[in-house]
Amino acid sequence: MGGFQLEDFIAGWIGGAASVIVGHPLDTVKTRLQAGLGYGNTLNCILTVYKNESVAGFFKGMSFPLASIAVYNSVVFGVFSNTQRFISQHRYGEPNQARSLSDLVLASMVSGLISVGLGGPVDLIKIRLQMQTQPFLKAELNVKPRGSEAPVQPSIYKGSIHCITTIIRKEGLAGLYRGAGAMLLRDVPGYCLYFIPYVFLCEWLTPDGCATPSPFSVWMAGGIAGAISWGTATPMDVMKSRLQADGVYKTRYKGVLDCISQSYQKEGLKGRCLPEVSLSSPRSRFRSPGCH
Repeated sequence: MGGFQLEDFIAGWIGGAASVIVGHPLDTVKTRLQAGLGYGNTLNCILTVYKNESVAGFFKGMSFPLASIAVYNSVVFGVFSNTQRFISQHRYGEPNQARSLSDLVLASMVSGLISVGLGGPVDLIKIRLQMQTQPFLKAELNVKPRGSEAPVQPSIYKGSIHCITTIIRKEGLAGLYRGAGAMLLRDVPGYCLYFIPYVFLCEWLTPDGCATPSPFSVWMAGGIAGAISWGTATPMDVMKSRLQADGVYKTRYKGVLDCISQSYQKEGLKGRCLPEVSLSSPRSRFRSPGCH
């Protein structure tokens, strides 16, 4: 394929690994707030996790995404960059031709589809491991309480491998893609609304005559694009987290529409939405391949 560049895969791999290390504690808090019980608000969730599980509680389920998100980011961002070049090569005969809006939309949608195929199981395992130690009320588990509604914290999964094998044994291979519909609705528009503003902002902030954008241009464009993407990604990220956490102890949702319906009936439009910082999101990377 004309114009193929390996450096975008390498940059994605480095950014993915860094994002896990930096972002996993907040991602754990996000997941607990979105799919857990009894936390109330962000500060209370942080204090509860620390009190019950110490600092290690914020890093529950980190080993699996650390080993896989780097590969995932590498593929997704490499696919986006090289899809652009592939389109330019075949439409204009030049891989580095200026990109049109339609070219960016197509490349972003391809990246979104790839993200679901690769990232669905990764997110599922991460969330299951993050959620299995969160406080569940005995009433929610149909366990008769011994006094007041004391929390019960059974542990189902012994680690990433045990989590994978347990899900496959109980739910089949399809169980690894629980919540894939919500993830698809999150990532396809989410990647479009990240990559497209990022590329145009990055090019706009880069002075004429410069072959590559400065670090300031990259950070500024990435921050603005991330803010734009967040608005559409968060609602579906909440649904995805709830669907993927569903089944750790009991099954509450029949699908995406049922999850949306139940969430709206119980919490309205606001819900429990912490700013979306999924480790597989475009914003988790320090350098994007869109600007060269």
